[in-house]
Amino acid sequence: MGLNESSIPDKTLEALARSFFRDSVNYGFKKIDYLRFVNVLLDMAMSNSKALEENGRTVDPVKLELNEEINGLPLESDRLVIRSFRSRDKKVMQRWLDDEDGRHFLLSRTTAKAIQLDKFVSDKACLIGIITLPDDTPIGAMAYCDYNKEQSRAEIRKIIGDKTRREKGYAKEATQLWIQYGIKTLGLKKIYLSTLNNNIRNIKLNEELGFQVEGILRNEVYFDGSFHDVLRMGMFVD
Repeated sequence: MGLNESSIPDKTLEALARSFFRDSVNYGFKKIDYLRFVNVLLDMAMSNSKALEENGRTVDPVKLELNEEINGLPLESDRLVIRSFRSRDKKVMQRWLDDEDGRHFLLSRTTAKAIQLDKFVSDKACLIGIITLPDDTPIGAMAYCDYNKEQSRAEIRKIIGDKTRREKGYAKEATQLWIQYGIKTLGLKKIYLSTLNNNIRNIKLNEELGFQVEGILRNEVYFDGSFHDVLRMGMFVD
């Protein structure tokens, strides 16, 4: 692919554009401001052309290679462990879920209503793993929701509840292990996620993990006083 050819799918561009457009309208953008904004972006792109060329050389399709050592829980890597959920984990999980970011973990992507933690952990269609450091210090959780064995599909969710461990690669590392577990142990063929958070960093992380934007449900849920799009991303294992 040439350096000037785009490797970003149209649906990803639409998701990012809709997210920015919603914020810009709330900010007070007028038509002339969008033209000015595009000009600023082009100027920045021209002045950073070397960085853009390096990006163009490093874009590779995601290739999922299954780890033959992964079978059941616990899952282990050099930096973390994902073990089975224990009843005593509810207390620390509740603290995570009271956080501004953590509350989205239990949020229904169709009704925008939070599910109670007790109901979530007792749901047989919900499989939960606790992310810990090697010394068993819990820092987050992974889950498969709406797990359907017959259909071989489930919705994946993740949370790094320990604020000091965020933005350090733990979420990506844990998700990679959880995907492997879903495929090899649970026999999943379709793994998907639905998110209200359509920012560039979130979409890029999910694409690096092998997910692709499948569609945008426009103004799907009413949350925090306004309507929000729901972005659907998925992965199919052939």
